[in-house]
Amino acid sequence: MGIRGTMMHRAVGGLIAGLLLLATAPAMAESPAELISSFRLKHGEVRVVRDATLDRIAMDQARAMAAKDDLSHDALGPFNRRVAPAGAGRAAENIAYGYDNFEKTLGQWIDSSGHRKNLLLHNASRVGIASARNTSGKRTYWAMVIAGDYEPKGKKRKDKEPLVAVKREAAPASKPKSSGCHIKLLSLCI
Repeated sequence: MGIRGTMMHRAVGGLIAGLLLLATAPAMAESPAELISSFRLKHGEVRVVRDATLDRIAMDQARAMAAKDDLSHDALGPFNRRVAPAGAGRAAENIAYGYDNFEKTLGQWIDSSGHRKNLLLHNASRVGIASARNTSGKRTYWAMVIAGDYEPKGKKRKDKEPLVAVKREAAPASKPKSSGCHIKLLSLCI
């Protein structure tokens, strides 16, 4: 075998070794949109894809909560106004803090009936997801906005749910900065 044969043998051997390495390597982690889509498909809903406008809305919300170190849907103002640029007929928002990765945050939302309902928003097709750390870097805030398009005129909705789903807050792992409230009852601070 000459020099050329040896080089060819090494190249083929390297190619085979590379293919074997790829075949035995663990699968790449699914993206947040893929994780949400998998959950939705198991429950009879359609896939969602990442949407740049919803990503921006979610990022603005996550950053605002992190800056204020406060888990609140109203950190930047009312949800309906914040989501308006998305041009969605139906939209919902989930927020959370406490987990450094999306998989654990998604698990928390799945285990909460209100968040689960938002994840399963009927006919949603788009999603935006973002996270931001507070100034100390010790707490990660998450925001997810899921949306569907307007339904065609004249089509009757069977489910009679509102066009904008009720947003729900995640149960925090630990309480953020005290707001001075000891008991909150029907939005009254006591």
